[in-house]
Amino acid sequence: MVLIAAGVAATMSTMLQPRLYASILDLQLAESRPVVFLCGPRQVGKTSVCEGRGDLYLDWDYEDHRDVILGGPGGVARLAGLQSLAGDPPVITFDGLPRYRGWRTFLADFLDNYGHRARVLVAGAVRPGQDPEGDERLQGRLAPLRMHPLSVAELTQPWPPDAPVRPPLPVSDADWRALWEHGGFPEPFTRRSRSFSVRWRDARRAQLLREDARDLTRIQELDQLEALERLLSGLSGEPLVFSALARAVRVSENTARSWVATLETLHHGFLVRPWHQGLPAALRKEPRWYLRDWSGLSDPGRRFETMCACHLLKAVEGWTDLGFGTFELRYLRDRQGRGVDFVVVRDGRPWCLLGIGPTETAPSPALAYFQKRTGAPHAIQVVADLPFVDTDVFTSREPVVAPARTLLSQLL
Repeated sequence: MVLIAAGVAATMSTMLQPRLYASILDLQLAESRPVVFLCGPRQVGKTSVCEGRGDLYLDWDYEDHRDVILGGPGGVARLAGLQSLAGDPPVITFDGLPRYRGWRTFLADFLDNYGHRARVLVAGAVRPGQDPEGDERLQGRLAPLRMHPLSVAELTQPWPPDAPVRPPLPVSDADWRALWEHGGFPEPFTRRSRSFSVRWRDARRAQLLREDARDLTRIQELDQLEALERLLSGLSGEPLVFSALARAVRVSENTARSWVATLETLHHGFLVRPWHQGLPAALRKEPRWYLRDWSGLSDPGRRFETMCACHLLKAVEGWTDLGFGTFELRYLRDRQGRGVDFVVVRDGRPWCLLGIGPTETAPSPALAYFQKRTGAPHAIQVVADLPFVDTDVFTSREPVVAPARTLLSQLL
């Protein structure tokens, strides 16, 4: 591989531009939604986006702020001055609130009593809807905004889009190499130091498995959960066989499924499930697993596929949260072995088929085969080693080869 081959990383840190999500948050809060819930992986930048945003900022990690929250909704209301008339409702930010085990009841009580007088921003790791202990009183009251690491599109166009597909813009060679070598999490991306990135990945993994799993789940067998995570770290892009995972870590198959779901909830990785509607011969069961951080994968092909998967997940979740429709990320495989790496489903219909590869010069035959059978408007072979081309990939209605730098810049 040429354009994404490992090279000498920059030794100086670079200043990171304002995140895309800061502008999106301002837009959502201006729409007077009752609660905007910002969720995403550990160290993705949630606190940086939340700090200084709003009239009252309370961070669960600060003891004084924690005491205010533990004092109940009334104390927060008094501190925010909600007893006094105001022209515009104040914005109250609760950063890290879901680390408080009673956060659901607290937030529901606050909204019941003061929700009409304030706008609320909550930031945390666990996304509502994935939370098995969700409070029924919160259903329909939280507007989710799922935050992701940096991407090609965010680096080139860090402002909210007005449609799912953007015009292509070139990413710099330095930023492209940094994404490839250090991933999209802000701190290793800006440091651009190989040794720092290795230490950062190890520390983040330990925090996720020991702190987040301890604080946000009821799993007691943390050593076995850690063993499962080590197995999954080598399976990015592979279909998961839960019975094999269960045997390897000596738990039941149901427990293995539950623990994989927990790691997905904690944003360590995500599952891409097969699409089979209208395709009788398509596989239906085995989901594929992808890590959220591709930078630690040693195999270039696996790393490139995971990098593309993370970009696509950011796009489909962002487009959904922004109200452009309901988007999903799937894959296709049939009993004859034909397959497409990713399918973007829009409002229940396949919209874009994508094959992923480092050096292909022609579209995979499977793209044309499945485009005809699904009716997807777009079929794209995404290639790593091609230079940026200033052409909208989504103008073609036939299978087309596209540089990764071009396609990824058009997402989110």
